[in-house]
Amino acid sequence: MVLGIPRTPRATSRKAACACNQKPCSCPKADINYAFLHATDLLPACEGERPTLAFLQDVMDILLQYVVKSFDRSTKVIDFHYPNELLQEYNWELTDQPQNLEEILMHCQTTLKYAIKTGHPRYFNQLSTGLDMVGLAADWLTSTANTNMFTYEIAPVFVLLEYVTLKKMREIIGWPGGAGDGIFSPGGAISNMYAMLIARFKMFPEVKEKGMAAVPRLIAFTSEHSHFSLKKGAAALGIGTDSVILIKCDERGKMIPSDLERRIIEAKQKGFVPFLVSATAGTTVYGAFDPLLAVADICKKYKIWMHVDAAWGGGLLMSRKHKWKLSGVERANSVTWNPHKMMGVPLQCSALLVREEGLMQSCNQMHASYLFQQDKHYDLSYDTGDKALQCGRHVDVFKLWLMWRAKGATGFEAHIDKCLELAEYLYNIIKNREGYEMVFDGKPQHTNVCFWYVPPSLRVLEDNEERMSRLSKVAPVIKARMMEYGTTMVSYQPLGDKVNFFRMVISNPAATHQDIDFLIEEIERLGQDL
Repeated sequence: MVLGIPRTPRATSRKAACACNQKPCSCPKADINYAFLHATDLLPACEGERPTLAFLQDVMDILLQYVVKSFDRSTKVIDFHYPNELLQEYNWELTDQPQNLEEILMHCQTTLKYAIKTGHPRYFNQLSTGLDMVGLAADWLTSTANTNMFTYEIAPVFVLLEYVTLKKMREIIGWPGGAGDGIFSPGGAISNMYAMLIARFKMFPEVKEKGMAAVPRLIAFTSEHSHFSLKKGAAALGIGTDSVILIKCDERGKMIPSDLERRIIEAKQKGFVPFLVSATAGTTVYGAFDPLLAVADICKKYKIWMHVDAAWGGGLLMSRKHKWKLSGVERANSVTWNPHKMMGVPLQCSALLVREEGLMQSCNQMHASYLFQQDKHYDLSYDTGDKALQCGRHVDVFKLWLMWRAKGATGFEAHIDKCLELAEYLYNIIKNREGYEMVFDGKPQHTNVCFWYVPPSLRVLEDNEERMSRLSKVAPVIKARMMEYGTTMVSYQPLGDKVNFFRMVISNPAATHQDIDFLIEEIERLGQDL
């Protein structure tokens, strides 16, 4: 029994279909039976070209069928099975002996059968949703090229595209002429850690050689609604989670500048050294934008590195209608921006932008002579690998660059404006609708719409501890039912003293007003009896 093939009955061998009408047939699939072929029969095997072309065409057929189904509203978002069910239904174990190509194709089909259709118009579960066709094509090309981003000699076009794209992103942030530096990293958490690493090096360059024992107690500041990656980064860098001070937020989730300044003064009075303030442009739950101009003034006053985590909200810089929400971002020393979120670029695509050129290189370079030879015959500034923490680095830029070429900045703007309009549409429907309570007053700044669904049985109860206890169980049950029916997915969570509530986010341009209407009706259908 094998992965992708049920334990009983055993799948029968099939012969690949030939689409060629010529006789004798010269089609790559002619006389190919995958039941008798293995990976060793594919390229670079001798005479491996025909079976390779046939095999990859069949894989492509599987992928294209999945892509089409992802946009079909009559299909499930998820075919949910509990872990023990999937483990019992299929044999997922790795084997010593090779399996034939027929079985390999079955594995591909099975894997996609139980995958979440993140491109489905009714998938609202995460900040990264949607499936862009040009971005998908670019990802296929990137995997085909299968190269590394550390030197120009092995990735000439990709290295140049990274240079061009990062410069454009810095221009959009507002740094004159796009000056500065940057790198694509494996997600916003790592981009935020890069910012912390560089900020520490800027203040205490000796830490690179001598470590934390050579520097005083460092303190970072971020809002209580910020992403957990700030504390993770502090833990990884030896700064410690206790050295990350969480600043109070207002009722909309925005950092309160007066509390930031108060905590900076307190830290200095204790003899600690404030070295980083991380403001958030688009918090994960509320979608809040910290007041960047006020934060920038405080950072300038106390000579502290200002980082802006715009992983979620950075895409709004592409919109003339909404970019004002990031006013002051141009005063930051560094910015995290994830095009794989609001801009719909396939995962993963995260950039860390730094205002000061050369600082990343000084912070991270190790002069590995087997990669970064100084007597190469081209401009060594394009060997970007030594400024990264990684050695091996995936090509993440091509998806963004090709989508930008295909859509233009105006296409990204239309995408972002549409998603924000859909969020406002949802807010306007439910704000006064029976059975719904908003987590905070006022329309959302981003596409995050946070609300409770209150079933009929709870609407007559007084607002007390018993009601809150029962309400906290509503969202998890509705979410579980959504997944079991496979109709839609939306996230929920508690926050502070607020019990579990739904957090709706929209980043998929395939979503429509009808999909928002469907979500509301589905929540009511699944939660009516609770």
